[in-house]
Amino acid sequence: MAKVKISDVAREAGVSLGTVSNALNHPEKLRPETLKLINETINRLGYLPNQSARQLAGGATKSFGLVLPRLDHGFSLQIASGAHNEARKHGYDLLIANADNDDILEDHYLRYFMGTQMSGVMVQPMAFPDWHPAMTKMPVPIVHLDIHCSEPGYYVAADNEAQGRIIAELAIARGAHHIVVVGRAAFMQLTLRVLGIHKALALHPDIKIEVIDAGEWNTAADGYGIGNQIAERPADERPDFVVGLTDVLASGVVSALVDKGISVPGQVRVAGCDGNPLAWSGSVPLTTVAPPGYEIGRKGIQLLMEQIENKAPTKTKHIHVSSAARTVTAVTAIEDINRQELVRPFLLERASTQASSQTDATAINLGAYL
Repeated sequence: MAKVKISDVAREAGVSLGTVSNALNHPEKLRPETLKLINETINRLGYLPNQSARQLAGGATKSFGLVLPRLDHGFSLQIASGAHNEARKHGYDLLIANADNDDILEDHYLRYFMGTQMSGVMVQPMAFPDWHPAMTKMPVPIVHLDIHCSEPGYYVAADNEAQGRIIAELAIARGAHHIVVVGRAAFMQLTLRVLGIHKALALHPDIKIEVIDAGEWNTAADGYGIGNQIAERPADERPDFVVGLTDVLASGVVSALVDKGISVPGQVRVAGCDGNPLAWSGSVPLTTVAPPGYEIGRKGIQLLMEQIENKAPTKTKHIHVSSAARTVTAVTAIEDINRQELVRPFLLERASTQASSQTDATAINLGAYL
């Protein structure tokens, strides 16, 4: 069977080659009925655009790449959803790669996307506390997600310090006297959550705080083991509030306490700290502080578009503050830009921390705590 050409599509649909080209590359320029006619013709004839030829002709594809550290966490899935919808709004496709928690694989996919002439790339890195961008000279626009950094670049992150502060404020409001924080602060995000907790509790020296620096962030079994240790303590040495640096750890703690006959939240309240819907299926609905991953993905695409559309930024320094996120822009030259968006998290309180009379989950905006 002869390969279908773009000219075949144009002839069959009764339109020009330029109109078919617009349908493929700039569909927003066509009337809906014309676009529908061309797409139906493409599907009927089985036409497949030559992506390599399009790259050679145009220098870049109308696609963005997104490198995620994992696809088994609700936060990353929310990022992907927000990025996809925003990319389509601007006429771009989104291709997603799973780095499987491997920084070498992450770097491989990042370079692969750049080598295939993507219009831009976003990456959610596995960020250790001393993280810095692996590549300083980027051939295409790039945005780093869920990361805080003072080096030049474009970044969108959840306010992780605020996440810790909000959950600590909740513990204070619920009358906690002894708070245990569980989890190893192996990554920048977790370190900032611990910092936020300590800052909030610094104003309450009468509250005892204890940090159990153990457990993998994504392993419920580790949370279960730590929960068992807490349950085995004498009642007068047991905390009345436990904070998991991740929801997976917190859900493991809840399961262990319940299995040991300790009431949650009657005797011990438990909360997570990263808004992972995949960890919310336990016997006691889990309180958490949820970073809006959808908004992070959406804003990441917006920063890619900003780089594409504004290739020559001004040299004046300025600071802009918006209601949805704190945006700081310091511009001296294109290579000196540090564009950092901090997206507000929100408290989602459920049964694991509520008083017995409270039955419905409540979402409290961070603004109440600022």
